[in-house]
Amino acid sequence: MSSTPPPSQSARDRHLSLPALGTRGGGWVTVQVVLLAAIALSALVGLSWPDPLVPIAYAAGALVFAVGLGLLLGGAIGLGSALTPFPAPRSQGELQTGGVYRLARHPMYGGGILIALGWSTIFATVVGLALTILLAVFAALKSRREELWLEQQYAGYRDYERRTKHRLIPFMW
Repeated sequence: MSSTPPPSQSARDRHLSLPALGTRGGGWVTVQVVLLAAIALSALVGLSWPDPLVPIAYAAGALVFAVGLGLLLGGAIGLGSALTPFPAPRSQGELQTGGVYRLARHPMYGGGILIALGWSTIFATVVGLALTILLAVFAALKSRREELWLEQQYAGYRDYERRTKHRLIPFMW
């Protein structure tokens, strides 16, 4: 008999609507890489801010970018050897609930969104901002799929999920 509690009805419903896209979620990673590359390349087709707004846009964009980078790095350091590009956790990993993971369950995804938002703000690209919104929706879906795998692997995940209200960005989302 398994020591892991059966998934809740809502988890089963989420599982039915969010495909794995590979045994460890490689399809999710591929889409994410394409979105991030498109956001990076959007700087080549960016518009320019009106001259009086340029310093404000650069400062705001750099600040958001830096916060995102801190969140991304904090999440990566927190995972240590359990870090993987795939949404399915490593079989030998441990559930991380400390550090930045006390504030958000998927801080690396949130960091990526903030980096993309900062980048798009610095380079004044409407295309980049639109793609950043798409990235945010994608990250929310990917994180839900990842949580299904986390529930399966870690008996305490549901308790952690209840304690840690923010999914992607501490204090916000």
